[in-house]
Amino acid sequence: MAGKSWLCRDDMDRERLLDMEKRLGPVRRASLGVIALALIACGPWLGWWTLIPLVLAAGVFQIAEWRTLSAARPEYLLFGAWALSEVSIAGAVALTGDIETPTLAWLAIPVVTLSARFSERGVALGVTVALLLMFAVAFGTDTDAIIANPVLIVAPLTLVVCTAILSTALMRSDVHHRSETVIDPLTGMLNRKALATRVAELEQQSLVSGEPIGLVVGDLDHFKAVNDSCGHATGDAVLKEVAYEMRKELRAFDLAYRLGGEEFLVLLPGADAPQAERLAERIREIIANVHFSGDQRLTMSFGVSASPRGAEFRYREVFGEADMALLEAKRSGRDRVCLAEGALVPAPA
Repeated sequence: MAGKSWLCRDDMDRERLLDMEKRLGPVRRASLGVIALALIACGPWLGWWTLIPLVLAAGVFQIAEWRTLSAARPEYLLFGAWALSEVSIAGAVALTGDIETPTLAWLAIPVVTLSARFSERGVALGVTVALLLMFAVAFGTDTDAIIANPVLIVAPLTLVVCTAILSTALMRSDVHHRSETVIDPLTGMLNRKALATRVAELEQQSLVSGEPIGLVVGDLDHFKAVNDSCGHATGDAVLKEVAYEMRKELRAFDLAYRLGGEEFLVLLPGADAPQAERLAERIREIIANVHFSGDQRLTMSFGVSASPRGAEFRYREVFGEADMALLEAKRSGRDRVCLAEGALVPAPA
């Protein structure tokens, strides 16, 4: 699958990551604020310069938030920002010069968010990073104190590991139940509910980036005949195979949705109308040449549109244009791609 990476098993994982990042943003800023207030309150004893790493961490996360929706592999960008937050906290603790303060345990705070965004691999890697930083800060600051009192390192290490274990168990349960509401059980594609969430994000992102967003609507031709002649079991198998073939052609940050029946939709952040049209044509050719379950040969029609570069992405308008183009493709004989009228018109200066 095009969406697979070391940190994300598929585009479902990536969709969850983006959804959780949106939810975690305000919470993360609040947590950094609480840590900053704690360092300010302890400034006379720990030193004011301990705030510098936190300011850097806040800046890194802000940049990561801006680039997340257009990044080819947002999971790596977000994990890098997460790791830098751990480094920042470790730096602030190291600057205190006193390993006997409880601040070393603060490295457990970012660990809570790992399982909300990443797979088991990401959680394991994150915990490893946190533990290595703990050892580096502890022994780098005062080796004699650690040797004399191992509790100073054992206690925060235990906190990090237990936090990861408990938060992962809780999050996996939550993901299991939430996935049932946003994933189409037949094809494994995202459904209309997930589409609504993603659309809201892209509409906001377009106000900042001005990047175009392509939209492709596809519909299987004469699919009812497959159900009528071969049965619904064969029809279901065909839909699964179509979904698989479509996902293989997508970039990591493109997402495909099943709107219902035999109709599908693909959102293409950063793609203009010609790019979206080329993708639709590629999928059309692939579908037309695949032998589906029961040696079925099918074709697919597509409607394509995109928001202009530099303009706000208005989903209802772009979808309406693509849907009209799909109707034109059907009227024109099916097994073709039609580009919406006006899709190539640039945004007004």
